[in-house]
Amino acid sequence: EPAFNASGAAKERLANASMSGFAVTTGQQPGLFGGPLYTWWKALSALALADRLQAETGMPVGPVFWAATDDSDYAEAAGTIVATPTGFERIALPPMDASGQALAQVALGDVSVQLERLVAAAGSAPNVAILESVRASYASGHTVGTAYVELLRGILEPLGIAVIDAAHPAVRKAAFPVLCSALKSAQQIEESLLARSLALKEKNLSPQVKVVKGRTLVFVEKDGRRDRVRLKDAGAESGENNRGQLGPNVLLRPIVERSIIPTVAYIGGPAEVAYFAQVTAVADAMHTLAPVVVPRWSGFVVEPRVEKILERYSVSIEDLRDPHAVETTMARESLPADLLVGISGMRETLTQSVAKLARADGADLVSPAVLEGLTRNLGHRLERLERRYVAAVKRNGNEALREIAIARGSLFPHGTPQERALNGIPLLARHGDDLVQSVMAEIKLHFDTI
Repeated sequence: EPAFNASGAAKERLANASMSGFAVTTGQQPGLFGGPLYTWWKALSALALADRLQAETGMPVGPVFWAATDDSDYAEAAGTIVATPTGFERIALPPMDASGQALAQVALGDVSVQLERLVAAAGSAPNVAILESVRASYASGHTVGTAYVELLRGILEPLGIAVIDAAHPAVRKAAFPVLCSALKSAQQIEESLLARSLALKEKNLSPQVKVVKGRTLVFVEKDGRRDRVRLKDAGAESGENNRGQLGPNVLLRPIVERSIIPTVAYIGGPAEVAYFAQVTAVADAMHTLAPVVVPRWSGFVVEPRVEKILERYSVSIEDLRDPHAVETTMARESLPADLLVGISGMRETLTQSVAKLARADGADLVSPAVLEGLTRNLGHRLERLERRYVAAVKRNGNEALREIAIARGSLFPHGTPQERALNGIPLLARHGDDLVQSVMAEIKLHFDTI
C-alpha cells in the first residue's frame, strides 16, 4: 500500500481488487515529463482491458501502472521530444554520470528552462491543469524517479489507474522471496534462457534480451550503485542482509510483478511482447507462472492543423514514414518550369544523340558497351544536376515544404513514429479529456480484435 500511495478513484478501485479481484498491469521506466506517448497508451490500454474484464467476470479489476524507478538508464530518462510550429525540438536534462544509480535516487535539479520549453510547445493550451501538474511534479527536491511517479499519479489516478513505485522499500520487501528464489535457481534460469535463445534462432527470430553468461537476473544495490549479481555469488547474495537491496532485471520483472500483485495480464509494447518469449523460459526454470502478455494499442494522434496539411497536399501518414520522399517529390514539383523542361530536353537529346551514333558508319569500331557506359555516365550527371536543384529548393524552403515539416514533426519526429518519441503532455494540455476519450474508444476496438 505505501508503494501505491493511491488516492481517489485509483485508491477505491485498487482496494476493491485487492479484496476479491485481480489486476491488469503495465509499466515503463521514467521518461522526462512522462516520456513518449506510448507511456499513456500503455496506461489507457490497461484501463480498457481492466474495464472489459470487470464487466465480463463481475469481479473487481484494478489497472496498475508499474513505474520502474529502480531503472538506471539516465540517458534514456533525461530527454524528450515535442512538436513545434516548425517541426520538432528535443528537450533534455544536463548530461550526468549516473551510471548504475537508480533513477529514484538521481536528483532532478533545476528544470525551469526545460519546463518553459515544454509549456511553449503546448501553445495556448486550454487545459492548464495538466501543465500545473507537471510544474508541481518537477519541482525542486524531487528525483528523476519521484517526479515521474508524481506526474503519473496526478494524471492517471483520476481515471482509476493506480501507480506503484518500483523502488519503494515496500515493493522490495514484498519481492524479496521471489528474488531469492531467482538467485537459488540462477543456474537453471541461465540454462533455460540459453536453450530458448537457441530455439528462437532456429526459427529465424532474435532473442530480444541478450543472455549474459555468469550473471543472474537479479540486481543488488550497494553504495548507491546497482550491479547484476554474479552466478558464483548467487547463494551469498540471497541472505537476509540483502533484504531491500535486491531488484529484478527486465526478464524477471514480470514474474516479480505477478508474485506481489494478482496479475492476470500484462500490457506490453512490441518489444515487450517479443521478450516474453524469454520471460516464459525464466518462469519455467523457477517453476512458477508467468503473466499473460497482451499487446497495447498503437496509433497516431492527428491534430486538426496536421490533418488539414495532409489533405491539402494529398499526403497520407504512411507517406511521411519515409524521411525524405514527400519533401523530395514536392521540391521537384516546385522547380521552375523552364528548369524541368530543360532537364527533360537534355535527357531526350542524349537518348537521340546516342542512338544516332549507334547507327552511324563506323559505329562498330567500338564495343556497344562503350556507348552504353557513356549513356549511363551522362544520365547520372543529369540526375545529379537535378538532385542539386531539388536540394536547393529544400534548403531555401517554401510554404508547402514548411507545412510538411510541421506534419512530419508531429507524426514522425526524428524519423520515429509519433508514439515512440513525442511527449504526450502538450497534446493532453491542448485536448484534455477529448483526447483521452477518443483514444479509449479506439483501444476498445483494439481489444475487440484480440
